[in-house]
Amino acid sequence: MQKHETEIRVRYQETDNMGVVYYANYFTWFEVARTEYLRSKGISYRKLEEKGVYMMVVKATCQYKSPARYDDTVRIETWMPKLKNSSLEFAYNLFVGQRLVATGESVHVFTNRSGRPVRIPEEIRSLHNQRAQNNVISG
Repeated sequence: MQKHETEIRVRYQETDNMGVVYYANYFTWFEVARTEYLRSKGISYRKLEEKGVYMMVVKATCQYKSPARYDDTVRIETWMPKLKNSSLEFAYNLFVGQRLVATGESVHVFTNRSGRPVRIPEEIRSLHNQRAQNNVISG
């Protein structure tokens, strides 16, 4: 399974009055991580949208394991475990050092400008197919 890593330094504004990261910020970090995952594969959200293709979030979950705090460096592992005709799933593991602080997932449906589901673009489908081939070759 091909994972991409993104690092984020916790800013003061992302914490509550106890110095712990406010729960909703993890979803923002998921967005940063999946954008960087796609960018690392040569795919730009902006270019997808310029083509009239959008990735609508239809589900997002997060399980909090341990607090992240101000000035921690959070390492986010991101990968794409599932792909269907018009939807896909991203998964996330967030660490501070070796300590797991959270896990999450987000499910996205590809749509056109009017919000109707469309087939996943070939450049994204090929990412998933390459990953599956790599698993067969290395496994």
